[in-house]
Amino acid sequence: MEGVRRNAVFALLVQITTGVFTTAVTLYLVRALGTSGFGLFALALSIGRLAIIAADAGVPLSVARFLAETGGDRLSAAGLLRDSLRLKLISGAVVAVALFAAAGPIAEAYNQSALVWPLRGVALSLFSESLFGLYFAALIALGRNSLNLRLTFIESLVEAGTIIALVAAGAGVTGAAFGRAIGYTVGALVATVAVYRLFGRALLSTRTAGRTREIAAYAAPLIVASGAYMFYSQIDVMIVGAILGAHAVGIFAAPMQLAIPLAYIGQALANSVAPRQAVSDKGPNVPAFVTGLRWLIIVQTALIAPIVVWPDEISRILLGTQFAQSADVLRVLAPYIFLRGLGPLISTTVNYLGRAQQRIPIVLGALVVLVAIDVVLLPRIGVVAAAIGASAAYSLYVPAHFVICWRELGFDLRPLALTGLRALVAAAAMGGVLLAFGTGTISIGTLIVGSVVGTVAFAVVLVLTREVSRSELRRGGAAVSTHVSRLLAPGLR
Repeated sequence: MEGVRRNAVFALLVQITTGVFTTAVTLYLVRALGTSGFGLFALALSIGRLAIIAADAGVPLSVARFLAETGGDRLSAAGLLRDSLRLKLISGAVVAVALFAAAGPIAEAYNQSALVWPLRGVALSLFSESLFGLYFAALIALGRNSLNLRLTFIESLVEAGTIIALVAAGAGVTGAAFGRAIGYTVGALVATVAVYRLFGRALLSTRTAGRTREIAAYAAPLIVASGAYMFYSQIDVMIVGAILGAHAVGIFAAPMQLAIPLAYIGQALANSVAPRQAVSDKGPNVPAFVTGLRWLIIVQTALIAPIVVWPDEISRILLGTQFAQSADVLRVLAPYIFLRGLGPLISTTVNYLGRAQQRIPIVLGALVVLVAIDVVLLPRIGVVAAAIGASAAYSLYVPAHFVICWRELGFDLRPLALTGLRALVAAAAMGGVLLAFGTGTISIGTLIVGSVVGTVAFAVVLVLTREVSRSELRRGGAAVSTHVSRLLAPGLR
């Protein structure tokens, strides 16, 4: 369990690092580019994220599963990574070139000539981003989240600094896209060197039997499942752009971008706990999964109150007055934000359990729900419809994956259900406190004090209902302190 906790701390630090840089860049871009400019950038990113489905070809998730099963065998792991690199380099290069060439026709289809060069910038970043993603997934599976932390910091620092510098110099949306490309290129180069240093010549050795076919075979259902998921996670932006235009994309994409860091704790736990559920001699670590999910339910429930009570204040302070309409979008996204925090641990666990095929009908069903709601409601009620679609689709996606985990791991549902009820009571108490501090145009000082008091109320209710004990709080604080101290100590392994 100690290894799980240590990896979880490093995985969380990875997500915090990403979150800090992502949030800083988003807050800068929404003000520097405005609603229409940020909308064009978000649209280019969404198209690029769909293209990366083909560039990845399911390989990172596939090889991660097999790496988790090696039990630390360095030679076997090196052979798997070598085989996956061969597949990845080909698919990444082909897709990047295709997107660069198709930028003109895509921009013409959206009737947005200014979209051409941002798309080409995204195309250039696609190859490096895809390669970086392979290394990242491999290191997660091998339990090397401490190395991922260093790589993520370097990539994020270069990307954020370059984007801000280019946009500030007047390069606009195109500068933001090319800044992203520079960041991922540097990140991929540094990651390549780090992985070679980790494996040495074993990465080039041919003494292990090739497993390219095995990797490709499991990648097939994964590319359908993860590809359909990526498609449905980005299709909102593309449909909004097609029906309502770039301005509406900006109004919708800004709160969606703010929601991304709110799921980083869930992603951190997924990166630490999910690989422990892979089939091996030790069997799946069910207690780690249940404990991680319990804490995610508590943390994500705490986010509900401020999102529902103070969306106008959040939008005004973080995004600016030109994004005032984003407040309604943010409030409707509350179920999506809650479930998005649970999703990474649950869906990634399904992958490591070898049940990727069972994900396909779930993701396709969620996609149908999302597209149907968008197409029917966007022309009638505007951009809020996209938020309704996102929340509705996730309300199908996450519970259906949870059922697969429950069937495979066989844990008791009652404790988790009780945790959910107690957390909702705590969230209601927190919401009451926030309402007491007021809504509308209130000062930043009042927001800070209200948030602190509301969080205390949330924690008190959890203790009073015996969902969280004082000893748990002490142990958690001690564990975080210990691992952070190790992180800051010289000679980090």
